[in-house]
Amino acid sequence: MPKASPEARERADQLRKAIDKYRYKYHVLDKEDISAEALDALKHELATLEEAYPELVTPDSPTQRVAGKPLDKFEKVTHTVQQWSFNDAFDEEEIRAFDERVKKNLGVSKVSYSTELKIDGLKIVLTYKDGTLETAATRGDGRVGENVTMNVRTINSVPLKLTKAIDVVVEGEVWMGKSGLQELNTRRKKRGEPEFANPRNAAAGTIRQLDPQIAARRPLDMFTYDLVQSSEKIPDTQIEELELLKELGFKVNQHFAHHTDIDGVIGYWKQWIKQAPKEDYLIDGIVVKVLKREQQEELGYTGKAPRFAIALKFPAEQVTTVVEEIVLQIGRTGILTPVAHLKPVSVGGVVVSRATLHNEDQIKRLDVRVGDTVVIQRAGDVIPEVVQVVSELRPKTAKPYTFPKVVPECGNGGAIERVPGMAAYRCVNKNSVAQQRRRFHHFVGKSAFDIEGFGAKTVDQFLDEGLITSYADIFTLTAGDIEGLEGFGALSIQNLLDGIVGKTSISLDRFLIALSIDQVGEETARDIAAHFGTLVAVQKAKLEDLEHIPGVGAVVAKSIYDWFRDKEHAYALDELLKHVKVKKGERKAIGTLSGKTFVLTGSLVSLSRDEAAAKIRAAGGSVSGSVSKKTDYVVAGESPGSKYEKAQELGVKVLNEKEFSALF
Repeated sequence: MPKASPEARERADQLRKAIDKYRYKYHVLDKEDISAEALDALKHELATLEEAYPELVTPDSPTQRVAGKPLDKFEKVTHTVQQWSFNDAFDEEEIRAFDERVKKNLGVSKVSYSTELKIDGLKIVLTYKDGTLETAATRGDGRVGENVTMNVRTINSVPLKLTKAIDVVVEGEVWMGKSGLQELNTRRKKRGEPEFANPRNAAAGTIRQLDPQIAARRPLDMFTYDLVQSSEKIPDTQIEELELLKELGFKVNQHFAHHTDIDGVIGYWKQWIKQAPKEDYLIDGIVVKVLKREQQEELGYTGKAPRFAIALKFPAEQVTTVVEEIVLQIGRTGILTPVAHLKPVSVGGVVVSRATLHNEDQIKRLDVRVGDTVVIQRAGDVIPEVVQVVSELRPKTAKPYTFPKVVPECGNGGAIERVPGMAAYRCVNKNSVAQQRRRFHHFVGKSAFDIEGFGAKTVDQFLDEGLITSYADIFTLTAGDIEGLEGFGALSIQNLLDGIVGKTSISLDRFLIALSIDQVGEETARDIAAHFGTLVAVQKAKLEDLEHIPGVGAVVAKSIYDWFRDKEHAYALDELLKHVKVKKGERKAIGTLSGKTFVLTGSLVSLSRDEAAAKIRAAGGSVSGSVSKKTDYVVAGESPGSKYEKAQELGVKVLNEKEFSALF
């Protein structure tokens, strides 16, 4: 084996330093000072040199990030510093109680804190000797973990050599980004392999691979957040400690902060509840620490957690609770929606006591019963829904739910029937009191006339007082009609009347939506408005004209045709048009998505559902509220619901947010 020349040694040393410099800038500082192709060329040159002269290989060489044969099993590692878990706080009251305990134990009236984001990944402990990475271990039981050094070495944001030749033990979180998970799952799907459920599972599963080559092919990253042992003095505050970690070459999450009191901590927490979904990494809360190390040491630890720190979690999107009752809610078109009445629970920052069960088929699929412990989910502004039953906690007396034959609220004997070809039941009587209320709620609601200040409670109050019995009555209300009603003063009365006057002109599609025509949703109303242009044209349309509109079909066409030929509807319409001007419908956009139907489910990070729907329509596409064989794409954001499952069942193509954005 030839001996390396001084020139080869110098070149190898220069290459190692250059590669590590660009690695640090790209993977830690997010700065690309050299192209990926150029960096690969430098790595290739170094690898060629080391292959020719093995004596040049050093433990911290970039070529050693991927090395070694697959292991038979992981070795055990005894931690030099015991690993603790944080106690959790879940709301403002609990974090204030933590603050009071800290001040009481320290005997002071005021305490400063540091806050950091709590990354949802896998905790790893890194040990460096003379500045070189020696071991990387999982937390394990806090005393003994598993040696996963070979896998952690493949993570480019983990320095193999520090900027100072010191001995340190640091802690951090290995994570995989949402975008990285999407790319990984796309590759796994093509190979027929099962997809990972979430980034945390993917990160944990990757770190526990016995073959480091697998870890090297997956997009892992790591934030370091704690210096727990050092051969040099550890800084006096948590903020200074984080700055030192950055100086040593570690990747530290940049969103840490210093607060002089607990109010600042709470403000930071509230800010990140809203901001967290925009980041590529998962965040499930914040970590709050007493700022000064001296005070941290004075407070010490309990049997399992530090007294000087706590994790303040974000409001959960999924929680468990108990079904106390299942009731049927009557919609504006007479459709009966089963709703679970729940033991009140906080989900997504809101206390809820009801969750939709959608329809009979969903109840049967989940086998939801009164008394069951269930998982409910709420994403953003989406109505809470039951997504799973914890069957192990089911009471022995719980019985399967069956739809009743009679629902008194439907009126006229309360008979109900299953809608042909659908999973829904409806009232046989089309004009029950409950339906009438729902129609008025819908008429003034966001998707229809959108009258500000005219909510469901106000509608019910006016119906009960006899102030409104038809849609037209809304536009004839005066201040004298409302004066004296509970909750209404001069200002609120004027605001409501101003809101009504401001909505006496409306687009054709919104007007059609407002009429509560059976089978006509927002997208169908837009299609009809775009096709006919005027209300008169819709009124005079023949059945075959309606049937030929793309996306309408025979059932919907018959419903529209019959509605406009009903004498009661015709009279109500004439009265309404005395007060309301209906604008012409806009022609449907023609674009790259013309003829394509989309369904949106879950929370999108970069834009709201309404914004996503607007983009689809601007490109000529349509947006539907339910998944069917005619659906072209389902766009799935975070925490997708039953629509995602329906899409998989029917073989409808599912797009993640990145794939959806690529369409535009």
